[in-house]
Amino acid sequence: MRVHVQNDPDDPGFLITPDHWRRATAAEPPHAVSFGETTEDFLRVRDEVELLVGPPAALRPLRALLGPKLRMVFSNAAGVDGLAPLDWLPDGVVLVNNRGTHGVKAGEYVAMAALVLAARLPALMEAQREGRWLRLPAPPLAGRHALVIGTGDLGGAGARALRVLGVRVTGVNTRGTPHPDCDAVRPVAALDDLLPEADLLVLACPLTEATRGLIDRRRLGLLPAGAGVVNIGRGALLDDAALCDALDAGRLGGAVLDVFPVEPLPQGHRIWRTRNLVATPHLSCDDPASYNDRSLAILTANLRAWRAGEALPNRVDPARGY
Repeated sequence: MRVHVQNDPDDPGFLITPDHWRRATAAEPPHAVSFGETTEDFLRVRDEVELLVGPPAALRPLRALLGPKLRMVFSNAAGVDGLAPLDWLPDGVVLVNNRGTHGVKAGEYVAMAALVLAARLPALMEAQREGRWLRLPAPPLAGRHALVIGTGDLGGAGARALRVLGVRVTGVNTRGTPHPDCDAVRPVAALDDLLPEADLLVLACPLTEATRGLIDRRRLGLLPAGAGVVNIGRGALLDDAALCDALDAGRLGGAVLDVFPVEPLPQGHRIWRTRNLVATPHLSCDDPASYNDRSLAILTANLRAWRAGEALPNRVDPARGY
């Protein structure tokens, strides 16, 4: 198969190299592979490329330039909202993502965020910076109730990590499909009934037209006083202005956000100075030491399924957006 890897030069820590490719495809039939970073690099090989590989930022400029032999696009990311709408995919071309790459780090991040919020560390750290002796004893995390929206790779890993810490977890997905790492799973239609019972809300679902703005000001108001919010999904799932209002007013206990509607988060943005809020720069699920190896292993598994005429484990449904 003729493969082209298009890298994003603005993200040098995650460039797919020939060494990554050789390690991942050692047991694969030989492929002719090229690597590039510019549109010109791609145009030189476009007419021969059957499999195009790259992160969304590198693929976006190529959407209107795809060649006649293309059969598959592999997005080196789980969320494909950066490529939406997906009507640019030619007939017969499949889009595959790297779902399954992020679980280990996602579980650790959710556990860290839950412990930070349960211990009221954001307020204690603010007091430390100000030189104030502030005693804020808090009950343990064990025994609390978390609502995890999204039960895919990210949400499932988060739920698993929380249950190890003694947290009762209710998962939320489109149809209420059971998940082995959740104590219960309910459909998204039940969300308004579930929010008042949540000590911790974890957002870990894809961004689609159905989930954009899912947690708006009204739904944030349904959370009980003192609840915590964690977002590792996408920034546009959540009304960040409403969240900041609730935190500044002391109605919610704290938040840990790793994703934002605009990234990088602009200087002077309110999130930087909101009380009891921890902001990390979209790194919760990424391990540069293993990310590309894991991703390409997932790609090769999909290629094996394709050659065998089986369903592709990571095929994206353009109608659903994930």
